[in-house]
Amino acid sequence: MLRTVQGCAEDLASGAVTSRALVEECLAAIANPAGEGARAFISVATEAARASADAHDALRRAGRAPSAYAGIPFAVKDLYDVAGERSMAGSRALADAAPATAHAPTIARMLAAGFIPLGRTNMTEFAYSGIGANPHYGTPLSPWDRASARIPGGSSSGSGVAVADGMAVVALGSDTGGSCRIPAALCGIVGYKPTASRVPLDGVVPLSGSLDSLGPLGASVACCAIVDAVLAGEPPSPPRPRPLAGLRLAIPREIVRDGMDATVAAAFDNALARLASLGAVIVEVGFAPLLDIAKATAKGHFTAPESYDWHRELLAAKGALYDPRVRSRIETGTQMAAHDYVALTKARGRICSAMNKLTRDYDALVMPTVPIVAPRIAELAEDAEYFRLNGLMLRNPSLGNFLDRCAISLPCHRPGEAPVGLTLMGETGRDHALFALAAGIEAALAP
Repeated sequence: MLRTVQGCAEDLASGAVTSRALVEECLAAIANPAGEGARAFISVATEAARASADAHDALRRAGRAPSAYAGIPFAVKDLYDVAGERSMAGSRALADAAPATAHAPTIARMLAAGFIPLGRTNMTEFAYSGIGANPHYGTPLSPWDRASARIPGGSSSGSGVAVADGMAVVALGSDTGGSCRIPAALCGIVGYKPTASRVPLDGVVPLSGSLDSLGPLGASVACCAIVDAVLAGEPPSPPRPRPLAGLRLAIPREIVRDGMDATVAAAFDNALARLASLGAVIVEVGFAPLLDIAKATAKGHFTAPESYDWHRELLAAKGALYDPRVRSRIETGTQMAAHDYVALTKARGRICSAMNKLTRDYDALVMPTVPIVAPRIAELAEDAEYFRLNGLMLRNPSLGNFLDRCAISLPCHRPGEAPVGLTLMGETGRDHALFALAAGIEAALAP
């Protein structure tokens, strides 16, 4: 059973556990030679974490803990600035970059609340893939069917595996097309993408300014809700689960169930049947604007030109150090004309407006997070199959980024089965409502 943020807070308050014990537990999991720590983490702040834990234990004994969550260890995706550390974004091209001189606002808020950083987690280089593979630092394996070496999902691969394997109580990720939710789905945990403007992006290596958002991965909905509140600068507390009776959920008729494998289809259908038996009203609805996204992006998406703008000088100097699959995607940003970018921006506004009108009568949209179980890493050897599978990973979750919605992935499989994620997509800016809804659904789906 994985530890939760709220459970740790209660145990710390009662004296059932110390911060030092929590940190040592995580460090032992990271160092376990039979585990994935060497691939899930790019660097581990062992002694700093121990010193911080001892300090927080002393503050708690003196009645001076900065928050109820002080002393809980967390992992940091390798694109957040931590003062004195390099933000390499999973790349060799930034290995000689100057260390950050200040914390990202999100890191500063986590530290102010007393969370303890354990180290920097591995990721797809520059966050540019939903697969989670990294040729520079290795690819951490999904916890399911580990003997078959399956992908963890990306780009927050190390963060997902760190939480799933008990190497951190909670982890920070980023989400431009599903990078918190995809690893959550494939690793059997919870991942959250907030409304983008909710959490400041300053001090984080960008992928796409139009689509980037920062969110947590954790063992439960409450874990993500608590950390999301900290990241957003709000008072943290677990959400109050919403009753299911009368809940209105809409399954988009378009796109989201295309190409589902049998395992995902069975888990998704079983979850919906369970929710319906408890009083939720679930309907299949046509949302034609979803089809307009493909039309709007036919000449290019936001990600390539926006990432190329950030990378062009680094590519010129150190392009040979990039993962070729990442480099090739960034370089397609040179092919999009300015007028096509402007047209895409306008089309996005129209599509979002149209969807807002169509979804306002529903509490959330519901869909499989990804349509297939985690593929084997061996299946990615050929570029054509790599990019096909990457497209499948990103297809459903990227809808939430384009629409600038909040969205959460939570497990919907049965114990012992392959991990399958169920996504709930809320309205723009209605993050608190989505957490309450997700907490109710999580309780209903608990084994």
